[in-house]
Amino acid sequence: MLKTILIVIVLLVASVLIFAATKPDDFRVERSATIKAPPAKISALIDDFHQWALWSPWEKIDPTMKRTFSGPASGVGSAYAWTGDGKVGAGRMEIVEANASSNAPSKIRIKLDFIKPLEGHNMATYTLVPEGAATRVTWAMDGPRPYIAKLMSVFFSMDKMIGGEFEKGLADMKAVAEK
Repeated sequence: MLKTILIVIVLLVASVLIFAATKPDDFRVERSATIKAPPAKISALIDDFHQWALWSPWEKIDPTMKRTFSGPASGVGSAYAWTGDGKVGAGRMEIVEANASSNAPSKIRIKLDFIKPLEGHNMATYTLVPEGAATRVTWAMDGPRPYIAKLMSVFFSMDKMIGGEFEKGLADMKAVAEK
């Protein structure tokens, strides 16, 4: 009987490990919102890390978080590092692309390097598409999914873990931009 139970447990563990290996090598989380403001006003909230306290959901999670700004005040080369509690961890981000346009789609790309709680190297992309008097803002994060992340994705959804935070951030961005 004990031998049968052990065999079943080994088969279950092996099945989970094999299933994890079949998961995609990359992930993407994306949310969008329409904001009644011009792209330039919204872009200024994104490409200046000093403005993130107004709308970023992670800024509200740990008010004692230590922040360090470097590089130019905004735009390409602007960088922001943080160290906080277990929920926000530690890391650094840097704007690697920022092309603003008032009548055509524009994009801001940010390289994210997470140090804690888990190391990760991802890209966040904010796409702003004018729609009449409003702007459609899409916030996406892409990154590699190493095997340990594939294994975690069997039990936890990255989309569910951070998608809600993207929605909160976009709602707060909308409230600030529409003032």
